[in-house]
Amino acid sequence: MIELDISEQIAALRATFGDIRAVIDIDQLRTDIADLNDQAGAPDLWDDSEHAQKVTSDLSHRQSELARIESIEHRLDDLEVLVEMANDGEGDEESAEEATAELASLQKVLGELEVHTLLNGEFDERPAVMTIRSGAGGVDAADFAEMLMRMYLRWAEQHDYPVTVLDVGYAEEAGIKSATLQIDSPYAFGTLSVEAGTHRLVRMSPFNSAGKRQTSFAAVEVVPLIEQTESIEIPDTDIRVDVFRSSGPGGQSVNTTDSAVRITHLPTGTVVSCQNEKSQIQNRAAAMRVLQSRLLLIQREQEAATKKEFAGVITASWGDQMRSYVLAPYQMVKDLRTNYEVNNPTQVFDGDLDGFISAGIRWRKQAPQD
Repeated sequence: MIELDISEQIAALRATFGDIRAVIDIDQLRTDIADLNDQAGAPDLWDDSEHAQKVTSDLSHRQSELARIESIEHRLDDLEVLVEMANDGEGDEESAEEATAELASLQKVLGELEVHTLLNGEFDERPAVMTIRSGAGGVDAADFAEMLMRMYLRWAEQHDYPVTVLDVGYAEEAGIKSATLQIDSPYAFGTLSVEAGTHRLVRMSPFNSAGKRQTSFAAVEVVPLIEQTESIEIPDTDIRVDVFRSSGPGGQSVNTTDSAVRITHLPTGTVVSCQNEKSQIQNRAAAMRVLQSRLLLIQREQEAATKKEFAGVITASWGDQMRSYVLAPYQMVKDLRTNYEVNNPTQVFDGDLDGFISAGIRWRKQAPQD
């Protein structure tokens, strides 16, 4: 006779779920959804397309969050029913197997949701702007930077997060010098900010005729995208605007007009480029918004009088790497801050980053603050 006893595990799940509900504030979530529904139903909503997209995106995000909470509650109830069925009479082996599998699934889902509740920083709710730059290692570093760009694009695709590639600077032989991505999802900054730092790749170089093992580096910077209402004033005298022709790999022309824009903030030396849009005006507007995001971050850091920076001082060379991707002589990806590791680099480069991100968020919450 089957005797399935997972009552302690279910009780632990319910306790965790109760804590999560308290942090999320379900009543406020329902109020927000009702308010956003009213806004979405306004006849003049699409008179301002940018505002309309924000309203519909926020509404969709909150509806998904509420549906997820309600689904977990129903699944916990159903799990207890499955346990009763498994232990009823002579026992039901199929129900026992189903209950055991559902327990493991709920533990994973609640673990991910618990991590989400840790995203309560000042900017954590914001969309993110991520910049990837090749570092030490020559052509291997440029190729590695492109591998990282693909990795983050695949991760965003798996989560249905909208991504805009604002700018890509291609290297001469292979890979990229830098790339800037905008991830327009709520909590994108809080989630991806733990990816900021120096990444290291160790592999048998495909660009080395001797087939020697090569170590290369790339830097990842993540900043929050500011709201339009928070735009800081930037005098025209403080910036230099250069226009150039958008280009792809090998210098091939994307279009025949000088529509790409590079803005340099002279007082800080901050440089932002955008070539994603078709017109120079659109590219300038997008680049200015990214520049304002970075300058706002600097301003907030100065106001807080702290040495810590969201983007960090990232040298992309030996001594300060936060994650290693090893393809030879063995296979492993390891985060050096959290010690989280997996033995399947291919899977990681295909966008399987959730384990690293969850471990990073927990580590950041527990790390001592200076």
